[in-house]
Amino acid sequence: MKEFTLGVIFGNRDFFPDELITEARADIQTLFTEFGIRGIWLSEQDSKLGSVETYADARKCADLFQMHRREIDGILVCLPNFGDEKAVADTLKLAELNVPVLVQAYPDDLDGFNVERRRDAFCGKISVCNNLRQYSFSYSLTDAHTSHPLSAGFKQDLQNFMGVCRVVNGLRNARLGAVGARPNAFNTTRYSEKLLQSVGISVQTVDLSELLGSSNRLKDDDAAVKERLEAILDYLPSGGVPSPSLLRMAKFGVVLTRWMDELDIQATALQCWNSIQKNYGINVCTLMSMMSEKLMPSACEVDITGVASMYALQLATNGPAALVDWNNNYAGDPNKCVLFHCGNFAKSFYKEARIAYADILATTLGQENTYGAIEGRVPAGAMSFARLSTDDVNGRITAYCGDGDFTDDPLDTFGSRAVVHVPELQKLLKYICRNGFEHHAAMAAAPSAAILAEAFETYFGWDVYRH
Repeated sequence: MKEFTLGVIFGNRDFFPDELITEARADIQTLFTEFGIRGIWLSEQDSKLGSVETYADARKCADLFQMHRREIDGILVCLPNFGDEKAVADTLKLAELNVPVLVQAYPDDLDGFNVERRRDAFCGKISVCNNLRQYSFSYSLTDAHTSHPLSAGFKQDLQNFMGVCRVVNGLRNARLGAVGARPNAFNTTRYSEKLLQSVGISVQTVDLSELLGSSNRLKDDDAAVKERLEAILDYLPSGGVPSPSLLRMAKFGVVLTRWMDELDIQATALQCWNSIQKNYGINVCTLMSMMSEKLMPSACEVDITGVASMYALQLATNGPAALVDWNNNYAGDPNKCVLFHCGNFAKSFYKEARIAYADILATTLGQENTYGAIEGRVPAGAMSFARLSTDDVNGRITAYCGDGDFTDDPLDTFGSRAVVHVPELQKLLKYICRNGFEHHAAMAAAPSAAILAEAFETYFGWDVYRH
């Protein structure tokens, strides 16, 4: 995994004490060491105290950032004192990085309002943000207006900002694979490639018949097929699944991976029914699960904005995401519901699971043609959900996100499933229905709503409802 890297601008004004800058540099170094972050900033030989105060300093700092532009994930503006708002804005203008920016300001101490310790960063932060707005830069703020870098509050701010950087930078360069045509019955998974491309999300397409043809031409004893078959057998228990079904899964998995590697695709949305069952005799849920577990999210029913939602959640949480249906009410509890799909969740979502056949699809397509779904229940724990959608009529991308909890409430059913508790769930469902969102949502096993809302609103300018 790539080392997380932040460029740092230490703002300064010359009539404030020099020691404040020196202390701040030490604080940030301590913080970055704790978080495993690589910092890029001016040395004390490059400018006065290694700070950015003049246009010449801004030029030097921008040049340094330019040298590391492919490595820098975001920018931290650190204000040990009031700082120079023009120098900060000029640095970002000259650097031309187009990455998220976090503005932090040190608090003054009540016993430090003398000339030896006075900071005025409280006021300076407002001036810096004013200039960033004038320069048309997007930027993030700490939860508290002023916060010490080594405080618990700022550490949470930094952790969230790292998630924002991953989401923004990841989506701006995402390459998604659309495998096959969407099921004809599902208008709900329509989307606009052009709207996605406008924010940097590219969609690569392939006809399902191409992959099926290549899969059928693979020999049973092909080394790659044998290796993939072993991986499937090691992934989850598969007792009762016919060997020919497992072999077909392995072949399709080899061909799909080769196509993804060729086009540098990070995530896929598959035509998971019913052509592949009729023409090839498997469900692809297990393969989708295995890819999602390896942080290459895969969505059902060629739901491209669904897999974009999964990818955003994965980037925010640094863990697997899954695509689910908002599927059933849970008895009479208005704040609980059942999330369900045939069986595509990443393995880490389950406490126990096994490879089986898709119960519902088997009723029309035959049990023998639907092996590959995963049977398992998600245990109790924190979760979050999200959905991106392309509003073609109004030419915009919309989104919602929120946090909730998986519960251990009784649920006697099949497939991949979870019971979730979401405060004011009925309000959320009304919002989904009134605004024409899809019945699919992405979920992750960690809170992420704050990260996603900040990334979507601040850096993409999307219409976002944070539940």
